Amino acid sequence: MRRTLLFATACLLAGAALAVPVSPLRAQAAPPHAWLFGSWTGGLFPAAQGLPAKVCLAQPVVIFTRDVVLRATLTDPSYIQRVIETARTNPGSTEFRFAPATASGGGLLGMNAGPAPTGFGCGDPNVLHVQRKGDNEITFPGCTDFPYPLIRCR
Repeated sequence: MRRTLLFATACLLAGAALAVPVSPLRAQAAPPHAWLFGSWTGGLFPAAQGLPAKVCLAQPVVIFTRDVVLRATLTDPSYIQRVIETARTNPGSTEFRFAPATASGGGLLGMNAGPAPTGFGCGDPNVLHVQRKGDNEITFPGCTDFPYPLIRCR
């Protein structure tokens, strides 16, 4: 028992994943927005088709995960993080409702240059509509910060 515990601790410290069987009761279904998971480029500017993955992943514009959506801006080197409260998917689209943004201190070099943009340039900063245009292309309809389609980084 002790040897197994030491091995498991060593694996966790090393960042390795242990293969632990998951019971059907504990298994979670994929969230409705799982089709969006990953990094996307474009939106702020027209995306070049056929970008190499290395170039695309160097600085994606939007990153979708299970719990948050990260977005880049032209004026801040760090990503703005929006926590997902709900995600509802219909055929060809997904609607996100975000937790209200909190004021963040900081900014570049810890200086606060005023309130950071928290939305995506849409009517409501706490709602984002994503429309699927193809397997690897999406748009944010009605969002002025993202006038161009986004393509998935691969």
